[in-house]
Amino acid sequence: MPTPHALAVAVFAALSASAFAAENTLPRVEIEETAPEPLPNASPVRDIKAKRAATSDTGAMLRDVPGVQLNGAGGVSSLPALHGLADDRLRIRVDGMDLIATCPNHMNPPLSYLDPAQVASLQVYAGIAPVSLGGDSIGGSIVATTPALAFAATGETRAGGEVASFYRSNNAAVGGSVDLHWASEGFHVGYRGGSSRADNYRAGRDFKTVVGTGRPSHELSLDEVGSTAYETANHALTLALKRDAHLLEAKLGYQDMPEQLFPNQRMDLLDNTQQRGSLRYRGEFGWGALEASAYHERVDHFMDFGPDKRFWYGSNSGPGNPCDPVRFMGDPAGTCAAGMPMYSAGRTSGARIAADFGFGAADLLRVGAEAQRYDLDDWWTPSGGGMGPGIFRNIADGERDRNALFAEWEQHLSDAWMTLLGARFEQVRSDAGDVRGYSTMANAPGAQYAEANAFNARERERLDRNWDLTALARYTPAASFDLEFGLARKTRTPNLYERYTWSSWAMAATMNNFVGDGNGYVGSIDLEPEVAHTFSATLDWHAADRAWQLRATPHYTTVHDYIDAAPRAAWTANRFNVLQLSNQSARLYGIDLSGEARLGEGGFGAFAVEGIVNHLRGVNRDRDDDLYNLMPLNARLRLKHALRGWNSVLEWELVDAKERVSAVRNEVPTDGYGLLHLRTSREFGRLRLDAGVENLFDRGYRLPAGGAYLGQGTTMSMNGVPWGIAVPGVGRSLHLGLSLGF
Repeated sequence: MPTPHALAVAVFAALSASAFAAENTLPRVEIEETAPEPLPNASPVRDIKAKRAATSDTGAMLRDVPGVQLNGAGGVSSLPALHGLADDRLRIRVDGMDLIATCPNHMNPPLSYLDPAQVASLQVYAGIAPVSLGGDSIGGSIVATTPALAFAATGETRAGGEVASFYRSNNAAVGGSVDLHWASEGFHVGYRGGSSRADNYRAGRDFKTVVGTGRPSHELSLDEVGSTAYETANHALTLALKRDAHLLEAKLGYQDMPEQLFPNQRMDLLDNTQQRGSLRYRGEFGWGALEASAYHERVDHFMDFGPDKRFWYGSNSGPGNPCDPVRFMGDPAGTCAAGMPMYSAGRTSGARIAADFGFGAADLLRVGAEAQRYDLDDWWTPSGGGMGPGIFRNIADGERDRNALFAEWEQHLSDAWMTLLGARFEQVRSDAGDVRGYSTMANAPGAQYAEANAFNARERERLDRNWDLTALARYTPAASFDLEFGLARKTRTPNLYERYTWSSWAMAATMNNFVGDGNGYVGSIDLEPEVAHTFSATLDWHAADRAWQLRATPHYTTVHDYIDAAPRAAWTANRFNVLQLSNQSARLYGIDLSGEARLGEGGFGAFAVEGIVNHLRGVNRDRDDDLYNLMPLNARLRLKHALRGWNSVLEWELVDAKERVSAVRNEVPTDGYGLLHLRTSREFGRLRLDAGVENLFDRGYRLPAGGAYLGQGTTMSMNGVPWGIAVPGVGRSLHLGLSLGF
């Protein structure tokens, strides 16, 4: 991997040797040319190439889309939220595959399996997603695609690729990527790979009062954010055959992630491997197009305590067994526990067939069918103390199988009117096998024996029949105004962790948490599917040549049987608790504003401004409580400049104080803040340079959607770490990226 010094030398050499001078232009950024044709209500991610140097987290590339927020997790595993609905409430597709997080903390969400260098386009459908891209979700859809295939002209071959590298100063992050491809007229082979690693990052100021980690001789400074390091590598191989209007494509993917630490979880990811394969056919016919695909994914996931969290628990001290004189989880023998090994294994298989029927130039009918099979096992091996002598079965033989049919009609009634009507029926069957605690003794800690028996005595199979309906219209009465509005009914069946986690023992319950708030969660077999009804409209005023544009998107959603936390008998304010998942009722509403304008150009270059403002409220109507992890009022304002090939951006990020918080989860309020970021880029022939400074003035701030800080200390003990500290954001960080095409 290149060192920062080597990168600097390469940049200096490229700048010194280049005599390239471009015109001062600041064009409107369009969708990447490799992006698939978007369906109605799509919001594309812009400037994907420029974002790669600043982040190793593909989810973070969505932050500039109106209505999107990022919920904190690991360094490459943020959880996107659309209008306040996140994680499994979204349908996230990666090259046509519906992938599922296989982890009780959702440390491996779908976008974590793509290196940013492997992404060609990202399309966001907030709220009202076409039924052909939805299903089993209520918040919308995110569609990620890798680069489109390129073939050579008749009788020729073509080869090419790109190498890239980056460095970020705050956490000493380094990484690189390689793209290689070769093609003839009818055959294509390509490889894309990327890797990155980073140390813990530092906040802009001291944010805690303790330096201990629970490990002898290992301390963290007061501004170091514990458990934020990571290391990952992603590989993808593509083979394709093309003949006339028919394409057959095979893809293989592999991820090796030796480490990703989590500052808002009690455990850390210490090994994650994913193997995936897909096969896709697409053909063009006189009547339209046909696409068929199949995929399979295998995930093996391991968690335990990373280097910033206490490893040994118990009261027996001795050589190689450095326990503190503290009794652990009611263990009468006082034996030591060596960490807490946790394993998850997921297997996903899916297939899809869809056809587009064209009726003249005005109408298009899409019909299709999908099937998915998902198997999950989640088990924790004994490690001593109260964690033994047997294996804790968190979820055993979990199954979640989906079958769906959909149809949607896109009609262009006139030059001014377009409508999209869609319906989707989905059947979801879920089930799980018998479970057990570490011990089958009646006096086992945390009532493991009694709760396992009660769970095993229940009928656990559930069959949900879900309907999705979408009605969307676009009206263009003039060259300077567009109106898009619609209604949707969306349904989501609970995931396996929501339905089948069974233990209220504090130690076990805190391991089942994919929202990062530090609490423990107990599932419920009796959870009903969530049903959301959404209305949204987008009003778009613009110049005929798009020299300026202003967009406003008000939205309103009600969710029946919303799965939220409920207090249990021992609930206490201002501390971490064990909470019960149950069906409740929720309402979310807000408005997204975005705009841009060219300011002109001259001898000092071309200038433009753009901005995004998001406002969102969410309430639990049953308890009159605020929903958890919603961003307060926030904005991003940018001044853009282009001069002699350099394209630069000065961004001002503004976030209001977070005062509306979830009372039942004891969510921590955060102060408002403002940050300045500076970025620039230029292409010197085939060499591209990206550089910038994030958080230019090194401001200290807390992340409103980052969760509770659990990055160091005795995290296995529910309240063995301080309550009331929100995860801080990254302090000042310089980044530099180089890419060379050939």
